[in-house]
Amino acid sequence: VQVLPREEETASEAQEILFSARYSCPHCGYNLTELEPRLFSFNNPAGACPDCDGLGARQFFDPDRVIHDETLSLAAGAISGWDRRNAFYFQMLNCLAEHYGFDVEKPFRRLSKKVRDIILYGSGKEKINFSYLRAHGRRPRRRTHTFEGVIPNMERRYRDSESNTIREELARYLNTQSCESCQGSRLKTGARHVFVGDQPVHRLTAMPIESSLDFFESLSLPGHRGEIGERIIREISERLRFLVNVGLEYLTLDRTAETLSGGEAQRIRLASQIGSGLVGVMYILDEPSIGLHQRDNQRLLDTLFHLRDLGNTVVVVEHDEEAIRSADHIVDLGPGAGVHGGRIVAEGSLSQVLEAPESVTSQYLCGTQRIDVPDQRTENDPDRQLMITGAAGNNLDHLDISIPVGLLTCVTGVSGSGKSTLINNTLYPAMARHLHGGREPPAAHEGIAGLDQFDKVIDIDQSPIGRTPRSNPATYTGLFTPIRELFAGTPEARARGYKVGRFSFNVRGGRCETCQGDGLIKVEMHFLPDIYVPCDTCQGRRYNRETLDIRYKGRTIHEVLEMTVAEAGEFFDAIPVIKRKLDTLLAVGLGYIRLGQSATTLSGGEAQRIKLSRELSKRPTGRTLYILDEPTTGLHFHDIRQLLGVLHRLRDQGNTVVVIEHNLDVIKTADWVIDLGPEGGQRGGQLVGTGTPETLAQNSKSYTGQFLKDLL
Repeated sequence: VQVLPREEETASEAQEILFSARYSCPHCGYNLTELEPRLFSFNNPAGACPDCDGLGARQFFDPDRVIHDETLSLAAGAISGWDRRNAFYFQMLNCLAEHYGFDVEKPFRRLSKKVRDIILYGSGKEKINFSYLRAHGRRPRRRTHTFEGVIPNMERRYRDSESNTIREELARYLNTQSCESCQGSRLKTGARHVFVGDQPVHRLTAMPIESSLDFFESLSLPGHRGEIGERIIREISERLRFLVNVGLEYLTLDRTAETLSGGEAQRIRLASQIGSGLVGVMYILDEPSIGLHQRDNQRLLDTLFHLRDLGNTVVVVEHDEEAIRSADHIVDLGPGAGVHGGRIVAEGSLSQVLEAPESVTSQYLCGTQRIDVPDQRTENDPDRQLMITGAAGNNLDHLDISIPVGLLTCVTGVSGSGKSTLINNTLYPAMARHLHGGREPPAAHEGIAGLDQFDKVIDIDQSPIGRTPRSNPATYTGLFTPIRELFAGTPEARARGYKVGRFSFNVRGGRCETCQGDGLIKVEMHFLPDIYVPCDTCQGRRYNRETLDIRYKGRTIHEVLEMTVAEAGEFFDAIPVIKRKLDTLLAVGLGYIRLGQSATTLSGGEAQRIKLSRELSKRPTGRTLYILDEPTTGLHFHDIRQLLGVLHRLRDQGNTVVVIEHNLDVIKTADWVIDLGPEGGQRGGQLVGTGTPETLAQNSKSYTGQFLKDLL
């Protein structure tokens, strides 16, 4: 288009302006396809980055993980699987050493960078004479070819292998890095250059939800764009506000689902239901308060009340006292757990439940039973500290934190304040590397002092103790070995020549071969979850008839496995090695579970307490660091009381216990508290306060301290 000057502006020259009917730049020729929703979706080929397929990250074999210990030599195992125990690969390294003139007995870190790179990444086009050993003393086979390299070898085997075992083994050496093409945004170049206001879409999703809400509430588009976008902006703002109302303002919209806790994922689904506006629906929630600070509890309850007021029915499985007191109708099951429970002991309004004498819940709500503040706390010794300096992972603001050695320390703070980053992502991986040769790299930090005060670090989480029916509390805690030895020592077993292995359901001989000792047969349901049915041959008893003929004090090995921990405690009262392990299970409140109970039927809290009991049964060194992340998840007041007894017992043995927790009953009984915040996400990651619970309760900046004040 040529723009001509007006008659009175004859002095000026004609001006040429270029327009395009397409989304293209008239100067450089860059062309963008028509803007459609799919262009901004990383799940659609139209919008996904072609290099990472919309994942935003790429997996690679990390040299830091491949090199097991650079202080060791190649022969001694600097690279796992390539030492002298693996004749094939070690022979290749010997030939490589002969060609390049280095010593396989020399520590890996003292080899030249060129040699280290050749070992890891290959010899390129340079060919090397290799000699391969052959069986039965035959002459070695000689070949001349390039050296593939350890990492390319792993990449090829991981890519081509059809064996899940090999792939799982190699996956230990994988790490992830941000995609170089899209810088982690997951989108194609074109989509990354479309702006809403002054922000591209990938930056909007990288904002914390609270910041994203502020952006859209203040967004003003001119002219017809404002008219078109008004309803869309209002809808986005409402949905973001729902997420804020359930306590998730610290999350970013691009947070991957696999990194969310169970409570966070559940509250996201809850927010989506509020947005749908449905009525006449029954919502069932299992502990929605998991991972939620007391400050945010009321917002969650208000959300549940809103769902109820719309005309829905809301059923919540919950142990939180505030949620129980706020309910319209309460159903209390019990009176105990496992075989001692399963009955309704109280039902009705709060006042009706409080009058039920058999209800343990009622006793804690009334105050007839309670978790007391300790009369005296263990003193903090300034000379025995574990110092983390410059912690800067995720949202941590270069924190310097001191954790007292030999104390029970609680790490607190609102959701998203950086607790897990500090302990699970920084402290634990760093200590695991130092003490056990762990491979997981810690989050960014300057250093950790005081590691030499510990001989091991143990993370006791709520993951299952096993993933198949074959795993059970007896095998996990080491109880089963002395029990099998007892059966093998009976006169009948000795007369038949039965050894200890005869009474194991994991090996041939004494087990039922139809179900291979599972007692159950797996039935594959294809598109549905697999189901397990009792074995027709052994009727679920795991062993063959000959093994079940052997009895100890009138009981078969199967009948012993069917005993509860409490029953077994009486049965084996005269056997100290067994009784001691059973006593630790009783101490953590698991007297109701069966010795042979399948690991797949245990809750997360039960699995965690079984792990604690195993630690209690070990000979204490007094130099162990125990880390627990929200151990009260899924636990009743009475269970929490027993858990605290175990944690204090570990501390009294001289160990250090660090607990990430929101539960005020745990916090008030701790020796020391580290409170992070003040908020979540980018407004968190700072040290708000540290000291005894009484000290924190006087800190006006601490949300945790404000709630603690009423309990101390």
